[in-house]
Amino acid sequence: MSLKIRLTRGGAKKRPFYSIVIADARSPRDGRFIEKVGTYNPMLAKDHAERLVLKEERVKHWLGVGAQPTERVARFFGDAGLVAKPEQRETPKKSAPKAKAQERAKAEAAKAGAAEA
Repeated sequence: MSLKIRLTRGGAKKRPFYSIVIADARSPRDGRFIEKVGTYNPMLAKDHAERLVLKEERVKHWLGVGAQPTERVARFFGDAGLVAKPEQRETPKKSAPKAKAQERAKAEAAKAGAAEA
């Protein structure tokens, strides 16, 4: 059985609340899970104590058994000091501005540079 440590979404519409769970990789995102090992509330401030709550002992157990965290959960664990923090991926080229938008930005920068000089 392939185990994942991942987020399951809860909360109301436009008010997300996530549980960090151990689940079989084949089960649905919000479906059956084995154990709940923490919570994440993105609506709270980044420095708030209850934004990310983890049962560190259980997380270490499941990591030792071979459960693989998803990318987002691995970043949480890295911040908490449970695993090495993964490298941040670069922004996909798909989301970069297209050619016309880049030309407009260059033209505006040139116009602003000429106005200053």
